[in-house]
Amino acid sequence: MSRPAIEVRNLSHRYTTDPVLRDINLTIEQGEVFGFLGHNGAGKTTAINILTTLIAPTSGTAMVNGHDVVAERNRVTAGIGYLPAEVRMYPHMTAAENLVFFAELSGVSKPHEAVAETLEYLECSELADRRLGSFSTGMRQRIGIAQAIVHRPQVLFLDEPTAGLDPMGVRQLRETILRLNADLGMTVFMNTHLLSEVAQVCTTIGVLSHGELIYKDSIEETVRRFPDEASLEDIYARMESATP
Repeated sequence: MSRPAIEVRNLSHRYTTDPVLRDINLTIEQGEVFGFLGHNGAGKTTAINILTTLIAPTSGTAMVNGHDVVAERNRVTAGIGYLPAEVRMYPHMTAAENLVFFAELSGVSKPHEAVAETLEYLECSELADRRLGSFSTGMRQRIGIAQAIVHRPQVLFLDEPTAGLDPMGVRQLRETILRLNADLGMTVFMNTHLLSEVAQVCTTIGVLSHGELIYKDSIEETVRRFPDEASLEDIYARMESATP
């Protein structure tokens, strides 16, 4: 039996006196597309920051690809890709120059070839020689995804990936997530507050409310368990309203 892609046990975090995450227990299997839902301030970004080793938890453990995010930080980062809510790259450099720089940091053996292959896979090779400072939000997002997958990670983390995108950009992102999962077998962990996107791309959802994981199940089982609800938005509202 293969190890889980992500395994979290009794994970808690606080920045001052108030807890942001409270005893989270969560297992995500290899190959899942997981949608992590929650209102603004629920703790989603803190959770993803812990899983990507950017911050250490106050208590509890988190394993990614079988490696502890605190004790084995380098092994975790080698096997993950991360697209933050705001793509951070060098605006004075071209897309290809940015990507080669990050590929070299990730230890890719043939960075120029890897960058060309990745841009071709994402169908945006025409952006390679253009400076990032001139890019639209959607274009920056596609280069951000290229940076996140250029080293072919096992797990891809996306933090509010549809923020600021127009409808065409949202559609392209959705198609990209599905392709990465189907073609490359990537496990995808996506923070979002949009039920409409989760319904179309995710196999499993979790709902975070005020730092507590109040629900986790497959999309199919969720709809089966709530047959009287008209939409996933109604299901989400029902879960939230039931939270003390």
